Amino acid sequence: VQLQAYGGGLVQAGGSLRLSCAASGSILSIDDMDWYRQAPGKQRELVAAMTSGGSTNYADSVKGRFTISRDNAKNTVYLQMNSLKPEETAVYYCNAEIIPRISARKYDYWGQGTQVTVSS
Repeated sequence: VQLQAYGGGLVQAGGSLRLSCAASGSILSIDDMDWYRQAPGKQRELVAAMTSGGSTNYADSVKGRFTISRDNAKNTVYLQMNSLKPEETAVYYCNAEIIPRISARKYDYWGQGTQVTVSS
């Protein structure tokens, strides 16, 4: 099982980006799928989270500008980011709680991270 994140890049302040993260492998089910970010010299922080049932949670700093969504049939989570700010420059990571087919346990998986750079 692995997570593959993509969609990062360079954008001007006020611009938009859409991140995607796909889970692949022998998967029985996926619970929460989340996005985190880590800026240089800072701790990793939760940006947005979504349960398998569709409930969402956002960091206060992104409410109203970021939208998390997922396609359960494709095992993919998205993060639409609008009105981006320079201080949101960071590596964005996806995270998912996955039960592999070969196991009855839930495991925490991380994607490799995708760089988002917002220029002023």
